Amino acid sequence: MSLSFNTMVRRGLHALALTLAAGLAHGQAAVSVDARVQPADAPREFLASSSLAPVQDVTPLRVELGAWKHIQAASAAVGGALQVGAQRLSSQMASADALGSQLRWKRSASGGWLAAVSVRSEGAYGIRLGVEIEQLPGSALLRVYAQGERAKAYEVAGQRVLQAIQANQDAGDSSADGRTWWTPDSGGDEATLEIELPPGTPPGMLRVAIPRVMHVHENLSLPLQSEGEDGIDVQASLNESLTCHLDSTCYDAYAAQRNAVARMFYIKDGLGYVCSGTLINDVAQSGTPYFLTANHCINTQTVASTLETSWFYRTPSCNSRTLSSASKTLRSGATLLYATANQDGSLLRLNEAPPAGAVFAGWTTTTPATGVDVVGIHHPKADLQKISFGTNYGALACQASSDTGMLCGGSVQGSPNFYMVSWQRGRTEGGSSGSGLFVDGKLVGTLYGNDGETCTNTGSVSVYGRFDMLYPAISRWLAAASSARAPVYRFFNTRTGAHFYTANAEERDYVIANYREFQYENVAFYAATQQLQSLSPVFRFYNASTGAHFYTIDAFERQQVNIYYKSFKDEGPVWYALQQAGTDSVPMYRFFNLQTGAHFYTTNAAERDLVISIYPAFKYEGVAYHVWSSQ
Repeated sequence: MSLSFNTMVRRGLHALALTLAAGLAHGQAAVSVDARVQPADAPREFLASSSLAPVQDVTPLRVELGAWKHIQAASAAVGGALQVGAQRLSSQMASADALGSQLRWKRSASGGWLAAVSVRSEGAYGIRLGVEIEQLPGSALLRVYAQGERAKAYEVAGQRVLQAIQANQDAGDSSADGRTWWTPDSGGDEATLEIELPPGTPPGMLRVAIPRVMHVHENLSLPLQSEGEDGIDVQASLNESLTCHLDSTCYDAYAAQRNAVARMFYIKDGLGYVCSGTLINDVAQSGTPYFLTANHCINTQTVASTLETSWFYRTPSCNSRTLSSASKTLRSGATLLYATANQDGSLLRLNEAPPAGAVFAGWTTTTPATGVDVVGIHHPKADLQKISFGTNYGALACQASSDTGMLCGGSVQGSPNFYMVSWQRGRTEGGSSGSGLFVDGKLVGTLYGNDGETCTNTGSVSVYGRFDMLYPAISRWLAAASSARAPVYRFFNTRTGAHFYTANAEERDYVIANYREFQYENVAFYAATQQLQSLSPVFRFYNASTGAHFYTIDAFERQQVNIYYKSFKDEGPVWYALQQAGTDSVPMYRFFNLQTGAHFYTTNAAERDLVISIYPAFKYEGVAYHVWSSQ
């Protein structure tokens, strides 16, 4: 983001004495938190449901958008984060009726239905499909891959897509953007979206359109250096930033800090952007994936839902100029918790656990002294991770300006809400926005912008939003007692039509490995792992006659089942939830299948309404209890 400094500030930079304003309330003690490393045994939530081998190759509908003659006009600089992509419109897929009439459905190996659409935007370095959701079965599976690379598909369940759409709408976005799920980028100028519907779900139940395609016009995906853990080739923007940047891999003293910083790729108003962000710890050391970046990067839930983060996105050895094979990408978006322009800060909670070895950075609300050494770690121009060394010149007041983006200096009124940093080695650049500023290894600020992007300007400066002034607004999350919430995973039994839920990652993995008829549908919701105050146990029963499971929070209902239904085996409490609505909780809707005697549970209102309207055999029983949509 560009800056405009008051003339007095610019001319007197090296002799400038700037005062520090207290970021915390008067008399409130400073807070300091140490770093935490993501353990190697941390379970991953997003796994493929099963091998693709039994499913025959599907012939996709092919959509050719052709060469983009007006790409330069569409990609004009708009200021702010680094723009790397722009949207194209597709009349062929503009409505659910138009797309639905062209899809070529065929039977899947499980007896369901399978169809695909392959979209090509000539000359793109990558594309993301804007899938506008009108009606989507929760047990549908959506796969994204480059044509010919089906074995490397990224797979997500329909119920997870519905959760993202509901998060956007709950935040107040009822527009087409709020109803759109953007596919991850598989690299190159073509991508295939494959949709599999389970047995008993006819193709007519799917109503989606792809009116927009985000065309990546900057080289984020070539050359391909390694393969990500989810099968999709890692996107690699290599050695394109300023030559005076420093390779972070060369500085092992900052290994913890560099493992906390990720490259961000997201979509705002149909345009693709790159920023940087930092995974941060909380006081309770809970492992909740709080992620700090700039407000000018992400400031709405709809944008947060499109986020991809690339971890360990750096060289394998000092100055090797290649991408490390350890690089991993998370593609499941985030939940926006708080955003403000005052310190240009946004706190997110990632929707997926960070990879093993990622670091939850330590931070402090102690204001760094003027003249203290500082370090910035970031991804300039979407490049491999860099590190910069400089000095804190103190705090200054900045305010938004329609002409310059941000005006900083002596004529700006208000409390000093940003730090000014002068670099001795390294710089920041477009794409660095949102990255962390560290003092003695702990985060103290997030990058807003700089005064120029060349290697020739001596005394280059950057401005960082003050974490100590942001902290009072976000302390409700970072200083809260540990909620001990765990993901609850969902399966769909393609043979019986029943659903199965477990909060045990080992049980989940055992089912995936040994029960081919169970289709894994990712995380359904979050529940507590301990019986904290106001929480009640949820009991699980196994019906030996049908193989289905039953879940209840009602102690009396549990007692009745144990007395009168001898085929139901009581497996005890499996998680803990709220009997009544609580802070940030969501209702768990319950259905009874009159034909099979099994129950179905969902936290998604759209899925609830679809079941009510389509499946008369499912009797809606209302809200069973309350859980949470994120950790």
